Amino acid sequence: MFAVIKTGGKQYRVMAEDTLSIEKLDAEAGATVEFDSVLMVGEGADAKIGAPFVAGAVVKAEVVEQTRGKKVIAFKKRRRQNSKRSRGHRQHFTVVKITDIIAG
Repeated sequence: MFAVIKTGGKQYRVMAEDTLSIEKLDAEAGATVEFDSVLMVGEGADAKIGAPFVAGAVVKAEVVEQTRGKKVIAFKKRRRQNSKRSRGHRQHFTVVKITDIIAG
């Protein structure tokens, strides 16, 4: 059984025991978080699709770690004007492991 959850402005298709990186959550490593914004749960003909969310459906996950993504360089240059600017950015992520999907 799988579920589609919404967190951090993005949608993820998750199954039990999946590990994924999502937008940063305020939780320590080892903490349990619940996602109640479940858009779809189930599989095949018995799938429940929400409008917009499935009532009573919850996806439970455990926070594995807080980490940062790869560095992205934003480089701007104006030709023939001796003008350039380099700026780096690393996005913060939370790595979670899905423990349970409750259909509700």
